[in-house]
Amino acid sequence: MGDSLGKFVDGIGILKITFPQIIMLLVGLLLIYLAVAKKYEPLLLLPLAFGIVIANLPIVGLSAHDEGGLLNFLYQGIRLGIYPPLIFLCLGAMTDFGPLIASPKSALIGIGGQFGIFSAFALILLLGSLFPSLNFGLLEAASISIIGSSDGPTTIFAVTRLAPELLPAVAIAAYSYMALVPFIQAPIMRALTTKKERAIVMPELKKATQRQKIIFPIATAIVTLLLFPAAGALIAMLMLGNLIRESGVAERHVRTLQNDILNILTLLIGISIGSTATAERFLQPSTLIIIFVGLFAFALGTVGGVLTAKLLCKLTGGKLNPLIGNAGVSAMPMAARVSQKLGQEYNPQNHLLMHAMGPIVSSTIGSALVAGIFVALFG
Repeated sequence: MGDSLGKFVDGIGILKITFPQIIMLLVGLLLIYLAVAKKYEPLLLLPLAFGIVIANLPIVGLSAHDEGGLLNFLYQGIRLGIYPPLIFLCLGAMTDFGPLIASPKSALIGIGGQFGIFSAFALILLLGSLFPSLNFGLLEAASISIIGSSDGPTTIFAVTRLAPELLPAVAIAAYSYMALVPFIQAPIMRALTTKKERAIVMPELKKATQRQKIIFPIATAIVTLLLFPAAGALIAMLMLGNLIRESGVAERHVRTLQNDILNILTLLIGISIGSTATAERFLQPSTLIIIFVGLFAFALGTVGGVLTAKLLCKLTGGKLNPLIGNAGVSAMPMAARVSQKLGQEYNPQNHLLMHAMGPIVSSTIGSALVAGIFVALFG
């Protein structure tokens, strides 16, 4: 009887909980509050936050690192690189490449938006050389800097191949900044543009034909996969999803990808990432640095996009509104909504939403290619 009672007492989790685990529980509860009360990316943040909570409860074995447990099995979709390409498949089915086809010059803004990634890469290498105890090398620099893409699936894809031990901090930082797009980007956009530039009314985009929309994903897939095979899984799935959308012959697939499959994958990714954020892995000095550098990367990506848009504004004789430059980071579709909202504040005749989708699409492709280059070089 005494042995049985001892085993029962020994199995009570509250007696085993540590102070770092309590901190992580509070972090998880804070994120749940932000998801529910503030509605910050609730579809992803809610399962992610709950994953953090249950992963830091002692004894129950519900972290991604507990072999044989439920969340360990769910985490294999991230570890094996299954979830991110499938997310790209769904995004392709949701995305209209028409604005990019109609205005190819908008791709330059997407290229400018990659400035944040490379700036953060250099900063991490500098910090690694100044503070060797951080153990920041090429793999870590590539993993952390990709936060600047503001593309969650791309970030997960790169980190799991380069520095999987950084996944909790990097993924949480990436998705947090995606949720905070309006708060981070709007001040930068105002600081880098004039009132006159913000009031520029852009002409309506010409319509891309169905033939162009069908040829584009096929041609893009072939060219990019031949040149950047390491990014093949992401690009191929993105283009397949878009081809399904634009073909006009698979409406059932389109509806399923846009709704059911995307929602299921978002749920699985959220709880899987959250379950990796155990106290011993997340509460490290490097975590604060990752969060700071991630913000730096995202902000500089916005700066690069806006400055590129300002240059195009000059070159086009003032026909391009620089406010769409924030869409140089691939926060789809939040960045485009910020462009639209800010543009209408300064000119009610402004309709920038579709104009901003061109840079976002090109940035999504560009950041996936950058991730592929990093994996090819360092992975």
